[in-house]
Amino acid sequence: MADKNVTTEFVFVTISNQPRLQGLLFVVILIMYITSLMGNILIGIIVRLSPALHSPMYYFISNLSLVDLCYTSVTIPKMLVNLLSEDRTISFTGCAAQLYFFIALGPTECFLLAAMAYDRFTAICHPLRYVVIMNNRRCVQLVTGSWVSGLLLSLVQTSLIVTLPFCGDNRLNHFFCDVTPLLNLACGDTSMNEIAVSAACVLIVLIPSILILVSYSKIVSTILKITSAQQRHKAFSTCSSHLIVITLFYGSASAMYLRPKSSYAPERDKYLALLYSVVTPTLNPIIYSLRSKDIHKALRRMILQISIIPNCKQPTTS
Repeated sequence: MADKNVTTEFVFVTISNQPRLQGLLFVVILIMYITSLMGNILIGIIVRLSPALHSPMYYFISNLSLVDLCYTSVTIPKMLVNLLSEDRTISFTGCAAQLYFFIALGPTECFLLAAMAYDRFTAICHPLRYVVIMNNRRCVQLVTGSWVSGLLLSLVQTSLIVTLPFCGDNRLNHFFCDVTPLLNLACGDTSMNEIAVSAACVLIVLIPSILILVSYSKIVSTILKITSAQQRHKAFSTCSSHLIVITLFYGSASAMYLRPKSSYAPERDKYLALLYSVVTPTLNPIIYSLRSKDIHKALRRMILQISIIPNCKQPTTS
């Protein structure tokens, strides 16, 4: 790598050239990052400590929270530093590491969302066999498969990119190390990389999307056959949060990666990247917590227990 590359560091180009807007972006993104951290950590703790939430659905939600927690932490801290600092450099090794983890977490989330769709399909379409099908072993296999697939796919993509020659302009027109901005800086032929990226997008985005669409088409068909309006509403409510999260994530990711190279527009894409790397991971815990009565009950129970503990302590007598 050292023989090929003259570039030892990259310089991020700011999201905006207006100082006032950069200050505003810093405050907004910082608030969203703190919200994301607190929300995702809280969901993980609630699911872990509440026996009532020890079910496949909440097992997947807690893993999704972990992915979102890592997703934001890979890019946002460096972005916040760059918004306030004149030194916006990142080493070649640091850029490669950021690229690896960012790429790994995207497919992991895609596969997890597909696994969650399968879970809802099984719960609604095969309720009598749900406990047998979605047993602990199956859930662990689906989650482990999602993580391992993401890490392996990222290893391939990152290896192909970091072995390219970077010998010219080192100004990265983005706020984190992403595939397309790096390919635009490479000196050599990137046609193989572009083919690999396209193939990865088909595998990561299209295939899980098809699985999700098939699952939900069968779910809707089954729900419409339910005669009780109350039962129909209950069945739809268990899927609504998942559908909102899927729409946010797949919509922004597809707009960014499933499009022709000729439509690449750096300035517009920075704000689009903010949507799927900052906004979506922040909204996910809010969506799940607001729409889940089980999480509401578990949170109230935890708060009640915490408030009772001090009152249970007996005063010491002399």
